[in-house]
Amino acid sequence: MKPSSSAAFRQIATSPLKLRLFMLSKLPMAYMAGLKVSFVSEKTAAVTIPYKYLNKNPFRSIYFACLSMAAELSTGILCMMHVYRSEPAVSMLVVHMEADFTKKAVGKITFTCTDGDKILHAIEQAKAAGEPQTVTARSTGTDEKGDVVAAFSFTWSFKAKGG
Repeated sequence: MKPSSSAAFRQIATSPLKLRLFMLSKLPMAYMAGLKVSFVSEKTAAVTIPYKYLNKNPFRSIYFACLSMAAELSTGILCMMHVYRSEPAVSMLVVHMEADFTKKAVGKITFTCTDGDKILHAIEQAKAAGEPQTVTARSTGTDEKGDVVAAFSFTWSFKAKGG
């Protein structure tokens, strides 16, 4: 039995080697910052970022732009999964971002997005309506103790190609 396109995508996204090669070729800064997809399902994705030399700031915490990369990837991996091998093909683009920082980010930070259903609905609407659709996906970053360090909202735009 042939795996669904989302199952096939999850196999790629959760393969450490395939994901590293993808990031090295398409997202080199994410690769250098040490981002890792730790979990992905139809509804949820989690991305980790460690505190290390390449992503630190002068205040001995993770630089906010690196936190933004991890948060964006936790929403973007869900978007990518739902547009993977889509008929018709669907383009995706971040059109807005908001962030709140609540605690110093040190150690390993995990960003989790649980908006897979909302994202899939927007993509299906874009394909059905033939018009661009937007969705705002939220990603929350927690430290190793479970404390929230940051929360991001990314507004994604989806547009069916062709036709």
